[in-house]
Amino acid sequence: MSDVYNWQLGRPMSYPYEAAYPRQQFAFVFNINRCIACQSCTMACKSTWTFSKGQEHMWWANVETKPYGGYPHNWDAKALQLLEEANPGGQTWTKGDGKDPGAPYGKFDGKTVFEAAENLLVPDSSRVVGYLPTDEEWNSPNIWEDNPVGPRGVRNELDKEGVQLPTHKTWFFYLARICNHCSYPACLAACPRKAIYKRPEDGIVLVNQADCRGYRKCVEACPYKKVMYRGNTRVSEKCIACYPRVEGTDPESGGQPMETRCMAACIGQIRMQGLVKLKENGAWAEDRYNPLYYLVHVAKVALPLYPQFGTQPNGYYIPPRWVPRPYLRQMFGPGVDAAIERYSLPDRELLAVLQLFRRSNLIIFRYEIKEGPKVYEGTLNGKAVTLYNDTIIAYNRDSKEIFRTTIEEPVHVRPAQHANSI
Repeated sequence: MSDVYNWQLGRPMSYPYEAAYPRQQFAFVFNINRCIACQSCTMACKSTWTFSKGQEHMWWANVETKPYGGYPHNWDAKALQLLEEANPGGQTWTKGDGKDPGAPYGKFDGKTVFEAAENLLVPDSSRVVGYLPTDEEWNSPNIWEDNPVGPRGVRNELDKEGVQLPTHKTWFFYLARICNHCSYPACLAACPRKAIYKRPEDGIVLVNQADCRGYRKCVEACPYKKVMYRGNTRVSEKCIACYPRVEGTDPESGGQPMETRCMAACIGQIRMQGLVKLKENGAWAEDRYNPLYYLVHVAKVALPLYPQFGTQPNGYYIPPRWVPRPYLRQMFGPGVDAAIERYSLPDRELLAVLQLFRRSNLIIFRYEIKEGPKVYEGTLNGKAVTLYNDTIIAYNRDSKEIFRTTIEEPVHVRPAQHANSI
C-alpha cells in the first residue's frame, strides 16, 4: 500500500498504487433539488451503450428513489455496513472550519474501503472491502420508486402533520447516478489483471476488455457498484463517460468538448459536466470562473457522494433541502448543513451560475457575469433577499461565447385566440 492524499477526507490514506493524476479531470455536478426521475438520462444511456444481448441488466446511468431504492438493491447500505464491521463506531468526522482547501469538509477519522481491507483476513487479491451483488439484486432498477418515509419505526403510514421546511417528516428524493470516475478508483485498485486505467488526458476510467478475464474483482470492489459483468462475453463493462463527446471527436461536437448523453438528455436541468484542472498533487487547481470549481470550492454547495469510501469521486451533488440532515450527512459528509443553507438563500453569483445548467450541450470552461437591474427586494425566512436580473455568459474551451442567459426568464403570453390550443 502507498500513501496518497485525499482532499475530500482531509488526510492521507492508503491506496494500492502510487499517486498518479491526469492533466485535467472529468467531473460533474447534479442538483438533486431539480430531479423529477423522468429517466430521460437512463434511457439516453441505455439506447446508446447497453442495448445489446448480455447487457439487459446494465444501467450505466440510473435514477433511484432514496432512502429505499437502489441499483443494485441496497448497494449503499451494504457498503456502509462493511465499513462499520471493519471499524465499529469509528466511522466519524472531525469537522473543520471549511477554510482549508486541503480539508474543506474536515477530517475523516474512520477507515476507507482500502484501509478496512488491511485488517481483514481476506486473500491478497482482495485489496478493497466489497461484495458481489446477487443476480436478484441487479433486477428491478426502479424498485421502491416514489416510496416515502413516514414516522420513524412505523410501517405503512405517512406523517399526519404534513410537510414544511427545513425538513419534511414524510420524504423521499431521487438520486441520479453514473460512474464517478474516481481519482482513486476501487475497481482499478482491485483488478488483478491491471485491465482498468484512468485516461491521462481527462481522468475517465475505462476497462481494457482485451486484458479483462472476468474475475469480477472490480464489481466486488466498487462501492458504488458502477462496474458490471457481461455474462455472454465474460468481461466487465462500465460507463465510459461518452469520451468521444468529451474529447470533441464526436461528429455532433464540432471539435469542442461536449457533455455526455445522459447530461444532454436531462430535461429537469439538474446536470452540469466539465473538465477541471489539477495540480501535481491531484488537488483542483484554482480556476475561479470554471462553474464546477465555483460550485465545489467557492460556493461549496456541491458535495461528493459517500466521500468516506475513500475513492475521491468526481461526481458532486447539491443536496435536497427537505431531507432530514442526519441522512444527508452520512451520504454527503459534514458539509451538508452549510451547503443547503447557501443553496436555499443563494447570493448574487450563485444564483447566476445555477442558470448555466443544461443551457447547452457543450462543456462550459468559463463564465462571466454582467450585472443587471434590481428586480426584487424582500425577505425569506427572516433574511433579506435582493434579486438582480444579471446576465451570465458561458464560454467554450477556445474562450468563444456559447450562450448567454438572464436570471429572469422571459414570459410569453399566449394570444387570447390561441389560449386553449395545444
